[in-house]
Amino acid sequence: MKGFLSENGISFVERDVAEDPAALRELEELGIMTTPVVRIGEEVVVGFDRARLAALLGISTSQAPSEPPCCCG
Repeated sequence: MKGFLSENGISFVERDVAEDPAALRELEELGIMTTPVVRIGEEVVVGFDRARLAALLGISTSQAPSEPPCCCG
């Protein structure tokens, strides 16, 4: 997911739930127990959903480079 965002010129803030207790609490409060997670405004995308991310960010899916799923979080 980080690669997808970077390749498309999208800046982001990475938060590591293993190192950041506040980030972990935030996910727990949302009922999310898995990563990666992206919050875009009020929208929350759980997992690497290329089509949804592209739609929310205004990226053409035909131009979005392919990338295997990321196992980071």
